Amino acid sequence: MRGKLIEDTWEWNPTLYAPPKYRRACKYEAFVPDPLIGTEFSMSSGVAATVSEAETAIQSLNQHAEPALAPLARLLLRTESIASSKIEGLQVGIRQLARSETKLETGGKASVTVQEVLGNIDAMQLAVDDASHADRITVKHLVEIHDRLMTKAPNAHVAGRIRADQNWIGGNDYNPCGADFVPPPPEMVDEGLTDLCEAIAGDEFSPLVQAALIHAQFETIHPFEDGNGRTGRALIHVVLRRRGIAKSYVPPISVVLANDRDRYIHGLTDFRHDRVEAWIEHFAVAAAQSAALAATYLEAVTRLMDSWRDKVAGGAAPRADAAAWAVIDALPAHPVITLPTATAATGRAKSSVNQAIEQLAACGVLEPLSTSKRNRSWEAVGLLDLLEELEAGRMPGR
Repeated sequence: MRGKLIEDTWEWNPTLYAPPKYRRACKYEAFVPDPLIGTEFSMSSGVAATVSEAETAIQSLNQHAEPALAPLARLLLRTESIASSKIEGLQVGIRQLARSETKLETGGKASVTVQEVLGNIDAMQLAVDDASHADRITVKHLVEIHDRLMTKAPNAHVAGRIRADQNWIGGNDYNPCGADFVPPPPEMVDEGLTDLCEAIAGDEFSPLVQAALIHAQFETIHPFEDGNGRTGRALIHVVLRRRGIAKSYVPPISVVLANDRDRYIHGLTDFRHDRVEAWIEHFAVAAAQSAALAATYLEAVTRLMDSWRDKVAGGAAPRADAAAWAVIDALPAHPVITLPTATAATGRAKSSVNQAIEQLAACGVLEPLSTSKRNRSWEAVGLLDLLEELEAGRMPGR
């Protein structure tokens, strides 16, 4: 076992609104993980080879990244965030999310679930943009990521607040007795997070092993009342970016993990029971699969963009510097687009972008989603079909 169990008593609470059996005092055991700093473990040659292959796949995915391809990077980050939310039961398809996002941009409303998933995208963006580039990760960075994640959630009052009470996973809603897992007592959380931040700054492990350990340790500490899984998966990408193997493109590891959630949870249990090598192997396989999946979809999206350009060139082709080309370049980041969004994404004049959108719609690159003259939006033809397959973890066209 990678830690120790601390026995405690859940106090009798006659005022608790619960069935009588849950109001009684009862015994439970909270798990306190060993620190990561100073951790040593052996890894078989086979698992080491799996880790190396996964890291090579992630580096290969990022090899051809360049600033001009930033919309593709945002596409992968959005996909990762949606899948990470899916693991927690927040079921929002990528098409529904894209259309709902434009409604919010134009003053409309979206479901609470949609807003919570959008919060996860914001948190992931903050993690890879800010926390990844900080000189040193602190608990403050973790709190900021969690705050961004939870600010649109129904229980937004817990956003950015390290828990002051005991939490647990499984069992019943009233006490931790009989829970599947009980994290450390609240008074031990700060110590665990300080160790975690020091471990993020280290380099004694390879990047992927470090990411696997950091993620599993964070999930074991479970420092927040809610949102731990999504925050912990964001930390995977903080580590990979800090270590330089995922400088631009996040491998959508959560897509693979979401497709076998039970196996993923079992892997985290392996980690706590000192079967660290088994967890690392599972994590490395998921990372390698996600990198291969991402590379295939980047190629498919690039081909789709080329087909859009061919459609435009087949008509009254605009000048080389025309806004139509810039709008096409921005579409992977905004598969459903509005005039204000396209104007902001391209940096072009509103009149030029409006003309470009009309031209792209006429060529069959964009499809209008309504006939209204107000708050209009357009969907990039064929893109969301591709992204739905990516979200499902399938190779294109299968």
